[in-house]
Amino acid sequence: MEKMNAAITIESKPLTKSMPVMVGRTDIVVNPSDQVRVVGPDDCEKAAECLAEAFLNDDVAKYFIFTEPGSPKTWSPETMRLHRKICEMPPGTDIDDWFTMFKSGMWRLRYQLSAEGCKRFFSEFLPLLSKTKAAALGADDNNSWYLVYLGTRPGSEGKGYARALIEMVTQQADAEGLKCYLESSHKKNLDFYKRRGFEELALSKICLTRDKSKSIELDIMVRKPKPIELETPTVRVHSRDLEKLDSANGVHLNGVVDPTT
Repeated sequence: MEKMNAAITIESKPLTKSMPVMVGRTDIVVNPSDQVRVVGPDDCEKAAECLAEAFLNDDVAKYFIFTEPGSPKTWSPETMRLHRKICEMPPGTDIDDWFTMFKSGMWRLRYQLSAEGCKRFFSEFLPLLSKTKAAALGADDNNSWYLVYLGTRPGSEGKGYARALIEMVTQQADAEGLKCYLESSHKKNLDFYKRRGFEELALSKICLTRDKSKSIELDIMVRKPKPIELETPTVRVHSRDLEKLDSANGVHLNGVVDPTT
């Protein structure tokens, strides 16, 4: 069974597609961007497995699973199964609509999470995601790219997988003139996103507060589309022809002089 080194789940509008995009496992990576591919529903479980491993130590991931005060936050086969289900989302839908929850089986979490876990996930977390995103993007809320999950499998960090995935998304967003939006649950990741054009919205954060022992914050980041730079055609001309240009008439030529001609 093929394993994935990194995955990103995207909700893009107006394309209305949520796509896990992954890099396939390889021993020697020459150019990670060559290994990026968009996957369909048949690969969603592998995408979820990759993301679940990437977020094992994430406070947000643990927030819905380990809800008993003082209980050890140790992953078991049962809690890992719930964790993978939270990370799984089929292509072609919005993350928090009822059709997505039905198609992905996420609705079962209402009966599998603890009562407190259900409140945290369905009543606190999902509504906060929608409300904060709408406030941050305004009129662009339904016309943007939403980067829901981006994670690298432990042991595969530092090989350019996350960079390849994020660049694929931002290049397409630039081509469409759309903003990109994400929430980051780790402060250490902010510089990674800033280097790729994302800006931190300092006054906009998501705070999860139902765990009285620890408040969890997610930083909000938005990337505006960058103008696509068109290459200026280069014209090779003879040096004697350049001398004949009439600069007085405002004639200019972007040329490369070949002294050998």
